[in-house]
Amino acid sequence: MQLNLSRRASNRRTRRNSRRRLPWKRFVVTLMAAPVVLWGAQRQFKLWFAPAQAIVVLGGEIDRETFAARLAQRHQDLPIWVSSGTNPEFAEWVFVEEAGIERDRLHLDYRAVDTVTNFTTLVDDLTASDVKKIYLVTSASHMRRARVIGEIVLGSQGIVMEPMTVPSAMAEESLNKSIRDGARAIVWLTTGYTGAELKDVVKKARRHFP
Repeated sequence: MQLNLSRRASNRRTRRNSRRRLPWKRFVVTLMAAPVVLWGAQRQFKLWFAPAQAIVVLGGEIDRETFAARLAQRHQDLPIWVSSGTNPEFAEWVFVEEAGIERDRLHLDYRAVDTVTNFTTLVDDLTASDVKKIYLVTSASHMRRARVIGEIVLGSQGIVMEPMTVPSAMAEESLNKSIRDGARAIVWLTTGYTGAELKDVVKKARRHFP
């Protein structure tokens, strides 16, 4: 009986000590979480209230460029970056001849070979131009993957994206593609390597070993 009473008293002291320590634990967790919360709040503020400073078009479909040209007509002060889109002659016809966009607003870039490099090849140019928010133009079927990559690559430089979705008859890409390219973007962030070169190696291997 005396042993049971002793155990109960000990348990009560343990619970009291735990309650005393709990506020400190909460304080430490709150302190650690604060930068993440503030970072997220800052990005949301930019997304909701800050004006876009550029239009970025991911190449792959003509509809994306014609959509972007109409968007550029509504936002006449924004530069347009087209990443690996149609050939220069056609792109200039869409934006300059048809939409009446000034040629010096149009930046045609052909370094990208896939969606990951759409972002990695432009991020330094956007940063150098002090761009903090863009309109991101791509097809509905492609937007999820583009946003995953963009959040990592552009987000690393404090750039936020407002998606401008181009209607598409194609089904949305699989989640696996978003996960795969999100991982590639993280690898690029830590090593500077996009993995795009590996595609060429695989293609060559398939040709030699069908």
